[in-house]
Amino acid sequence: MSPEHREKLSPGIGATEEFSLRVSIAALARVLFQDPKDGAWLLALERRAALREAKDERVVEIKSRPFGGAIRIRDEMALRELIGDFHFDSERSRFEQDFRIFIRPSKWDIVREFCMRQFSLANDAVLETDPGRELVEEFADAMHISLTAGQYTQKPIATVVDNNPTPTENVRAEGYLTARVYRVFEARISDASLAHAILTNSESISDGALRELALKRAQNGGKGRANAILALPLKRISDFYLGMSSVERRLAVTFEGNRLTDSVAAVLEGIAVPKSP
Repeated sequence: MSPEHREKLSPGIGATEEFSLRVSIAALARVLFQDPKDGAWLLALERRAALREAKDERVVEIKSRPFGGAIRIRDEMALRELIGDFHFDSERSRFEQDFRIFIRPSKWDIVREFCMRQFSLANDAVLETDPGRELVEEFADAMHISLTAGQYTQKPIATVVDNNPTPTENVRAEGYLTARVYRVFEARISDASLAHAILTNSESISDGALRELALKRAQNGGKGRANAILALPLKRISDFYLGMSSVERRLAVTFEGNRLTDSVAAVLEGIAVPKSP
């Protein structure tokens, strides 16, 4: 982001020299279901196509990521009383109250410990700490269904803390160094018909078809986005990450022709990524 563009941002939006560390706090779901054919466990990821302007051409990028997303801040004043001022990373994040903010780097330890405390609460009035809402919204986008609580079981399984900021690929603040905390849940699909529908979605919608849909939506005045599901054999994707170094696991990677975001490793069991005690 250029200095000229930063000056056009509304007060309290975007990075400044003082508020230079981006923090992303998210609730992610390891969505698992059994292959209807042989019972093997599969990992379901959200496959997103997004139109981006690249110089003189329009490019549709496809990336797959865990279900879930930024935790919402329910009580913004409680956070400001703790760390003082902060800036949201975009107008959209401020509108949705997403925990995607720029802070003073000296406040990172306080923010991290604050999140850990809030995650231990059963009904947190300050943060929305589970991915249930995001799961419903994202299944609606990808499969055009209304996911219900009776179709899956959900439980928290880990908190992943990444203390070493790396550049984000998020289009709202692309390239800015970001520290992250992920609260990870496991969501097991218990509805056999839904498991079949997930696998059908993954196998029947090609990346090419997803790109065409994103372009069509852009031509019709939309944002140029389209969603589907990517289902991967759990053992194969886990073995793939186990063969990497800890540094490689913190980056976006390509697996069997599929571009995976840097958060996929965080939801896999037994993969050595930084975790809280």
